[in-house]
Amino acid sequence: MPKAEENKLGAYLMDRRTKLDPAAFGFSTKRRRTPGLRREEVAQRANVSPTWYTWLEQGRGGAPSPDVLNRISRALMLTDIEHEHLFLLALGRPPEARYKTVQGITPRLQRVLDTLEVSPAFIRTATWDIVAWNRAASVVLGDYDNLEPSQRNILRLIFSNSRVRSAQPDWESVARFVVAAFRVETARAGATENVTALVDELSRSSPEFARMWRSNEVRDHGEGTKKLRHPIAGILTMEHSAFAVDGRPDLTLVIYNPATPEDIKRVKSLLKSSKIRK
Repeated sequence: MPKAEENKLGAYLMDRRTKLDPAAFGFSTKRRRTPGLRREEVAQRANVSPTWYTWLEQGRGGAPSPDVLNRISRALMLTDIEHEHLFLLALGRPPEARYKTVQGITPRLQRVLDTLEVSPAFIRTATWDIVAWNRAASVVLGDYDNLEPSQRNILRLIFSNSRVRSAQPDWESVARFVVAAFRVETARAGATENVTALVDELSRSSPEFARMWRSNEVRDHGEGTKKLRHPIAGILTMEHSAFAVDGRPDLTLVIYNPATPEDIKRVKSLLKSSKIRK
C-alpha cells in the first residue's frame, strides 16, 4: 500500500476513534489527555494486538485483512458509508456486498414517486421485491395493494400471475430479460443466498423459469422501450429506465414513461376513470 494511502487510513482511524465516548463502552474517563477512545481500547474491542493497531494508525501496519477491517469498523461503530470508506482507504475497494432485508422506504422517497403523475414508477429491492409504487403504477402495471407482500416479487409476477403475463405481448423475451438481469443484480448485491428459496420454488412450479435459469444468461437492467397490453387502454408503448437510489444501494427506482402523446392521453384516461387511490 502506498505511504500516502497508509497515512490517510491512519488519520481516518484516529479521527473516528477520538469521536467516541469512552463511558459509553464502559471505559474509565479518568486521566485522559485526549478525547475519545485510546488505541488499546479500540484494539481490545476489535480483538487485535494493541501494538499492531498502533502501527496501523501510524502507517506501519501493512494492509489489513477484510475480516480485521470489519472488526475495526464494528469497534469504531462506523456507519455503512464510513465502513465503505474504511475499505476504500485500506484496500482500494469497497467491502464485499452483503444483502440486508429492506424494511421500507422514507416518506420523502414515496413523495418522489407520487410526483410522477402519468409515469408508472416503483421501487424494488435487489431481490426484485416491489416495496413502493405510485398510483400510475397501480393503474397501468397492476394493483399491488391487492397483493400480499410476498407476491409483489417481479419474478413471481412474471411467471405466476396470469394478468401480468397476458400484459406482455412478447412474454418470452421479457421473461428471459428479467431472469438474466435478476441473476446479475442479486449476485452484485450479495443476495444470492437470499433468493435460493425463490429460485427453487419457481424452478419447481415453472418449467419455463427452470429452463431460463439454467441458461445462465446475464443482462444489465438499464433502459429501453417495451409494449404493454392493458385490458382497457389496449397496447401502451412505454420507455423504461432504472436508477440507483442515492444512499440506498439496496433499492432501485424504475420509471415507465409513456412514449408518445397518445400513450400519455391513454394513461391520463385510465387515471381519471380508475377508482384506485394511492
